[in-house]
Amino acid sequence: MRLAVLLVPSLVIAAPAAAQEWRPITEKLIAAEKPGYGGLCGIVVDHATGHVTINLSDKGLYRSTDQGKSWHKIGTPFKGRTETPGCLMLDPTGGRRLVTTLVYGSPTVVSSDRGETIHVLDKKSNHVDWCAVDWPDPDMRFILTLKHEAADLLLMSRDGGKSFAEIGKGYGPAWIFDNQTAVVAQAKSKGNPKPKLLRTTDGGKTFEPCGDHYAKALPRWQKDTLYWLTDSALISTRDQGKSWHTIAGIKNGRFGPVFGKNAAHLFVLTQAGIIESSDGGKSWSKVIPPPKDMKGLDGLSWMEYDPLHDTLYIMKMRSELFQWVRK
Repeated sequence: MRLAVLLVPSLVIAAPAAAQEWRPITEKLIAAEKPGYGGLCGIVVDHATGHVTINLSDKGLYRSTDQGKSWHKIGTPFKGRTETPGCLMLDPTGGRRLVTTLVYGSPTVVSSDRGETIHVLDKKSNHVDWCAVDWPDPDMRFILTLKHEAADLLLMSRDGGKSFAEIGKGYGPAWIFDNQTAVVAQAKSKGNPKPKLLRTTDGGKTFEPCGDHYAKALPRWQKDTLYWLTDSALISTRDQGKSWHTIAGIKNGRFGPVFGKNAAHLFVLTQAGIIESSDGGKSWSKVIPPPKDMKGLDGLSWMEYDPLHDTLYIMKMRSELFQWVRK
């Protein structure tokens, strides 16, 4: 029977773990599905339900509704893999949209029902690292995306992904606030050793400097605030990028923040592991090291958190998904 075991939601993947101990929860799933190069390559957790969605290279999306005990395939399979941490996204404003970008495969994938059904954007949006969209806009007209391995070429769509135009090279991650307003980081290079944050208020026609920061991580939205992990600090803005506030100095940040049980509960993935703050970034925990089986962290390492079950998840491309249940 072809993959029959994976189509049964009750498939048991792993036994319960002891408190505060990393354990792999995708071993049987990955062995049975035999994903393409990249293997496990993305994760996102619905913080309202605790449901975990992962991407397996060249296979598509899988979901667990029981904290990794069982997995079932969702939606239509699609080729390619996610790479940039955070590029598998659920609508942070409360909607049911799911968006993900792929390299070496499908154009950008969009779903209005958390992945159960999907459609893809124009073919120019394939082989990209990430995308930024106008989440509250039902037509998602304004989109920014970065071409993979193309000298940091930024693309823009003003018609919901039906077509894309080139803005130029030398760009990094971005965030869209509304149909006219967005921020984008500059990439660091020999020609631009001190990159800045840029802002547009005319839908991408022009960009002006708005901050002396260098960022490689994707920005993260929580309620009315945009958080951005830069090369030296965690910063935030509440006025659509007009001004920036330094929350905490953090070196060697990889990904985050991932939000916890309330607005003051934050997790950040660093080169050494995960740090946690329960007071909005004023103080941070000791580093929670990654699982030994991961053999270190790199630029393709992701983390997530389920606030309903106080559970951390960590992975990097081609690793297992590891879970840490705190009791």
